[in-house]
Amino acid sequence: MSSSAMRPSTLHLPQGEWATVLDCLCDHFPAIDRATWLERMARGRVQDAEGVPIAATHPYRVGLKVRYFREVQQETPIPFEEQVLWQDEHLLVVDKPHFLPVMPAGEYVEQTLLARLVRRTGNPDLVPIHRIDRLTAGLVLFSVQPSTRGAYQALFRQREVHKRYEAIALALRQLEFPYVHRSRMVEGEPFFRMQEVAGEANSETHIEVLERRGELWRYGLSPVTGRKHQLRVHLAGLGAPIQGDDFYPQLSSARQQRDDYSKPLKLLARGLRFIDPLSAQEREFESRLQLLW
Repeated sequence: MSSSAMRPSTLHLPQGEWATVLDCLCDHFPAIDRATWLERMARGRVQDAEGVPIAATHPYRVGLKVRYFREVQQETPIPFEEQVLWQDEHLLVVDKPHFLPVMPAGEYVEQTLLARLVRRTGNPDLVPIHRIDRLTAGLVLFSVQPSTRGAYQALFRQREVHKRYEAIALALRQLEFPYVHRSRMVEGEPFFRMQEVAGEANSETHIEVLERRGELWRYGLSPVTGRKHQLRVHLAGLGAPIQGDDFYPQLSSARQQRDDYSKPLKLLARGLRFIDPLSAQEREFESRLQLLW
């Protein structure tokens, strides 16, 4: 899809001594060279608050709202397709494949669930109401229109959505199920990992066993809280890291720069259930994806 179908990022220019908006952008985003900013400006991909293109000579002014469109050159296609499960005038429910990020980040702009759905539906107002990790597959809910978005976002914020996951991991024969795991989770090292530490619990997961196959079991996971990587950290902490997880319990030294599509993380967002804030009716959605042994 073209970048024009995506919502732009926004920057309010910080305090500084720059002569032009271009000078400010170059200093603020050192990873993007001046030639790239000039090329984007020439194509109208840097704009003011009203969407009017900003020229390379536009004078700098502190607080000026600048809209710009993120672009990644030669973005690698992700060879898996999402599946739309439900759509009405308020919600869009999608099965996300493994490896596909929900939102643009880092090297992913066009190859994201949001970008694909905007292209597919022609609706630039789509916004994910919640997110799952790039390496996790399964259900993601999108708001279709701004007028009712807040009501659905509030459900997740107030923990009024019952979420069910499935994972395949090592057998935990020493535990009695169903089992409740609570712990205190904080940021770890490197920055993208989390860790469990001593202290008052700020995370909680309910765990049951759905299927046993020798040394591997299929678990049903119901997170009460929504900490980053919570399910991965909790199972790894119990001694059963999720199959295909190269972050936990230790960061794999063999971790490749490119994804190994033959070894997906065996974690699936299986189900979502909530009372619809508009109709007061119970809504329940189930993923059609399956975790393979």
